[in-house]
Amino acid sequence: MNGTVIVITGALGALGSKVAEMALARGARVAGVDHAQAQLPATDDRIELGGVDLSDAAQAKTAMDAVATHFGRLDALINVAGGFTFEAAADGDGSAWPKMYQLNVLTALNASRAALPHLARSSAGRIVNVGAMGALQAGAGMGPYAASKAGVHRLTEALAAEWKGKITVNAVLPSIIDTAANRASMPKADFDKWVSPQELAEVILFLASDAASGVTGALIPVAGRV
Repeated sequence: MNGTVIVITGALGALGSKVAEMALARGARVAGVDHAQAQLPATDDRIELGGVDLSDAAQAKTAMDAVATHFGRLDALINVAGGFTFEAAADGDGSAWPKMYQLNVLTALNASRAALPHLARSSAGRIVNVGAMGALQAGAGMGPYAASKAGVHRLTEALAAEWKGKITVNAVLPSIIDTAANRASMPKADFDKWVSPQELAEVILFLASDAASGVTGALIPVAGRV
């Protein structure tokens, strides 16, 4: 990945930071975009754009244009930004449904639309989205989250069809990711069966690499040690 310019949304979270760390170690140049404030000063190989609300199309465009200006191009977009909320379909107040759509679908859509003109000028444009295995069959209280991640899956397939032969668009579908937040919310779970951020990052970076040039429109489950 030497010299590849990669934008990672949600780059300051547990998964995004691991993807950024591994990409940098492999020679990529990384732009991290996050709703949280930037933490690190810019270097030749890395910049952070903080305070960006990717559910706002104008802010997404400003961020992607800034990355392209800083590095001179954009080769890959990895959409990690998102969120999770439980809400029972029958008993909830309904607020989680638009929230999940905004955090999971709109962020990926707006970031992708803003990045596409730049990716189209790359010799190997890539988009990698983060879906969810939980969107394949929703459990109790998972309706809003599963519906939004199913939207990410369909967005992935639509973009792959629209840009076939020009840009590859794929998604990883993890089971539960082994993060501090997930351990805190599910303390009695068997963490050894969860997907580690490093395992998931490996698959993401493969899809963003030259080696995955023949893969597009794929929804790839990453189940961990089941």
